Amino acid sequence: MSVEIPAELVERLGAAERVVALTGAGVSAESGVPTFRDAQTGLWAKYRAEELATPEAFRKQPKLVWDWYEWRRTLVARAEPNAGHHALGELEQLVPEFSLITQNVDGLHQRAGSQRVIELHGSIFDTLCFDEGTKILTWNDDGSVPPRCPRCAGLLRPGVVWFGELLPEAALASATRAAAESQVLLSIGTSSLVHPAARLPSDAQAAGSLIVEINPAETPLSQRADYVLRGPAGEVLPQLLRHLRETKRAKTLG
Repeated sequence: MSVEIPAELVERLGAAERVVALTGAGVSAESGVPTFRDAQTGLWAKYRAEELATPEAFRKQPKLVWDWYEWRRTLVARAEPNAGHHALGELEQLVPEFSLITQNVDGLHQRAGSQRVIELHGSIFDTLCFDEGTKILTWNDDGSVPPRCPRCAGLLRPGVVWFGELLPEAALASATRAAAESQVLLSIGTSSLVHPAARLPSDAQAAGSLIVEINPAETPLSQRADYVLRGPAGEVLPQLLRHLRETKRAKTLG
């Protein structure tokens, strides 16, 4: 699918020194990673995601929640970065100051080469102590499910943000600052419904940033964005990157 890429957008993106990409579940869905709620299949079909991804659920049934995340980790580990992930990794090399803010927890951006990634919702491959909140790298694998913290013997949990929990303070502060200082913000594959991430494009626009939405479906952001490129990230981003490279090459030769 070919998407019309406005020349003015390419010019603005090529001239920008500070660019932010905000990504959501749509980007990873193209790699076969089911969205949070679509993942409820097979043995897990009788559970709602909102019933498992909470501190209360973990307190009541820690083994059930741990096993669910182990299953989800397996799904994610099988996935490969798609063309959209790779295009963002390449775009980072073309922009002096580039930040990638993601609501995804699958690590696919990093696997595609992105270096400056802000994970708003944590990482499914990280492990935290439920009691202390500290990241745990190793523990004694004695068969306990969930495993126990080597420091306090408390239960270990996935390093993701659950319903009812605040986003990591440092990550949110970095994302807010990057958006407010950006000259171009790309909102990619996100529903623009989940706060506080959904407010970042508005904050950026209020500070003078150019807002570009890349999404196959209309969202609450669509009417306010300066440009809307209607299509999946894996198709639109490589085209945008190609136009950007051609423009930069023409200016170098000229």
